[in-house]
Amino acid sequence: MHGYEEGTPAMGVWSTVLVLLGAAGAYLLLARRARHRNPARGWRKWRSAAFLAGLGLLALALLPPLAPFAHTDFRGHMAQHMLIGMYAPLGLVLAAPVTLLLRTLPAARARQVTALLHSRPARLLAHPALALALSTGTLALLYFTPLFNVTMHHPAGHWLLHAHFLLSGCLFVHVIAGPDPAPARPAVPARLVYLSVAVAAHAVVAQAVYAGFFVDIHAPISQVQGGAMIMYYGGDLAELMLATALVTTWRPVRRRPESRNGPRPAVTVEAG
Repeated sequence: MHGYEEGTPAMGVWSTVLVLLGAAGAYLLLARRARHRNPARGWRKWRSAAFLAGLGLLALALLPPLAPFAHTDFRGHMAQHMLIGMYAPLGLVLAAPVTLLLRTLPAARARQVTALLHSRPARLLAHPALALALSTGTLALLYFTPLFNVTMHHPAGHWLLHAHFLLSGCLFVHVIAGPDPAPARPAVPARLVYLSVAVAAHAVVAQAVYAGFFVDIHAPISQVQGGAMIMYYGGDLAELMLATALVTTWRPVRRRPESRNGPRPAVTVEAG
């Protein structure tokens, strides 16, 4: 496999570093503001740590030595794909950035953001079926058509591929186990079903790539099979972590006992 460049230009490296540092600084500034605005409620430090960990995984994927290696070796590409599309989104989404933003915005702006989250396009975008199709369903399109080879020879296409991996991965984590508000999020059993479908589909694609079925990847067989193994085992681990996040943050509906005057309304305990 021949990438569009042998190395990562210095300008690209520094641009990536500045963007990641800017995102880290913005999040930490908002977390500090949230603690000062409501000291009793504060902001959990582990969420800040999760966001920084997500950015760290993005840095690992987008900077040398992995980034240049990913341009010339399919195994490097697959490792990059796993970090950008599956592992970094776990940290970024579990950091609850939307909730943090809502806590620090003026009331009028916060209501606007909330209205946007309840809008029909937002509810459609956050549907598990769409999130599953964008994050997992597009893998077949990428590896079983010439699309992968095209993106590897065009810098703009390569960065668009990174953006797709990151955004679709964040969307799927948000739908399945995200702590941020999501009005259209289904019940936990339904989310587990969608996650199970993602696990199965990911495994099938990885096995097909390893066996060479319908694959259109211009790379040595050893690289393709090595990348497929990274995809298979790395995907299983990431999806196990996502399932753990779902189970550990889920809180069941707690019902109060009925009184003599009739049943009392159910109280939903939200994840903290």
